[in-house]
Amino acid sequence: MYQMLDPSRFVVFITGATSGFGAAAARRYVAAGGKVIATGRRRDRLIDLQIELGAENCHIAELDVQDRAAIAAVIADLPPPFDGINIVLANAGLALGLQPAAETDITDWETMIATNVTGLAYTVRALLPGMIARGGGHVVTLGSVAGDYAYPGGSVYGATKAFVKQFALNLRADVQGKNIRVTNIEPGLTETEFSLVRFKGDETKAAKPYEGTKPMNAEDIAESIFWSTTLPAHVNVNRLQLMATTQAFGPFDIYRGN
Repeated sequence: MYQMLDPSRFVVFITGATSGFGAAAARRYVAAGGKVIATGRRRDRLIDLQIELGAENCHIAELDVQDRAAIAAVIADLPPPFDGINIVLANAGLALGLQPAAETDITDWETMIATNVTGLAYTVRALLPGMIARGGGHVVTLGSVAGDYAYPGGSVYGATKAFVKQFALNLRADVQGKNIRVTNIEPGLTETEFSLVRFKGDETKAAKPYEGTKPMNAEDIAESIFWSTTLPAHVNVNRLQLMATTQAFGPFDIYRGN
């Protein structure tokens, strides 16, 4: 019989756990008997999640991944058994705006880079030594199909996700022989708060990408994350790219103004 890893032995550190993929992953791991450290910026949502999952299963910490010192402080203050982290889900990230590059708000670019690139790097760097010292673990990063495929208005968001993809591949080389697995999860069209954040609370704009189609949802992605981490320890999923069945590839955009 194929022997999967026992998720009841998982201690999972999740960034961006207040909604979307992070919250769904927290629920999935706790449902399978694991322990979760749920972090994020919205304390009220973290408290609700802890009430739902139980304090014995879910430790919470208010955290902005852009704050390197705060990440270190959260890790240092973890009580047993939550201090035995063996899975890191570096999930915190966002897209802001969809304007052409010459028209975008530069602060949106700065926020995406600070969160999707710098915050992710801070998270992994802070947690990796402990996992190595404890004998192994699994780093899961949240990329996107935008890291491979360009689209109008996605210049910096796509670039940050291309960074995540390459960072995960390079990390995989760095931890060779350390019993650390690394997986980059790369979703396509998924209906979460992602679009609402991108359009800064404009519900009409946020709904447009999903009209008339069936996108994936947060639970679909959480299940894929969970599956990749429960595979036998000798198996590493380097990249896992997912798209809704209703999403595919289009023709090249050719300008015909001449």
